[in-house]
Amino acid sequence: MTDPKPLVIAGRLFSTRLLVGTGKFSSAQLMKDAIKASGAEIVTTAIRRVDLTNPNDSFITHISPKDYLFLPNTSGARTAEEAMKIARIAKASGISTWVKLEVTPEPNYLLPDPIDTLKAAEQLVKEGFIVLPYINADPILAKRLEECGCATVMPLAAPIGSNRGLRTKDLIQLIIEQSSIPVVVDAGLGSPSQAAEAMEMGADAVLVNTAIATAANPVQMAIAFKIGVEAGRLAYLAGLPCTQEFAQASSPLTGFLNQ
Repeated sequence: MTDPKPLVIAGRLFSTRLLVGTGKFSSAQLMKDAIKASGAEIVTTAIRRVDLTNPNDSFITHISPKDYLFLPNTSGARTAEEAMKIARIAKASGISTWVKLEVTPEPNYLLPDPIDTLKAAEQLVKEGFIVLPYINADPILAKRLEECGCATVMPLAAPIGSNRGLRTKDLIQLIIEQSSIPVVVDAGLGSPSQAAEAMEMGADAVLVNTAIATAANPVQMAIAFKIGVEAGRLAYLAGLPCTQEFAQASSPLTGFLNQ
């Protein structure tokens, strides 16, 4: 089935809708193999954990910018100022002008700060960054970020690394319905079926890290997420049937549904 609305972010066309992260893998080689198996074209990494002065850094040497779009993230930033500083370091180092904006001052659940996220997004957009902000599933904030020029919005499904699935499903649905930019469901997806469910809702893409990196077999799990995302998108395009309160005979009296 041809996708009538392919994924386009900031004018760039992508053939896959699964974004992956680079954290928590037990080895650099396993990270490389899992990312390749996922089919992802966008790879995100925490700039604060990369030694940009070390040419032998595992991230830099194992993943080539010729093969993937690097999406530096500002993980660890507690304020807008810290996030902007990290983004500027990534840009000055030649990694990317794209940035996944994360501002998480709360340490236990790593929930994003809506006020500082919007503040940082507005400034970084003015400086020419392509900003993909990580947010709570807040439809009002999502619209404000869209209006200030962000390339996507990335609402959380559940707290980062929790593998708890679509706990914010109803609010994400509102964001999808109201958004004119891609909606990437981020954080908390723990299984391929949960990724498929997000895609069935009409999400444009999902980002997965922990569920792949900490699986018993990360490469196989990456493949499973790839298939799950593809299945969810196909189901959305096909048109999911409505749920029914009562049983409906699979073989009705008429031969076809439109008779």
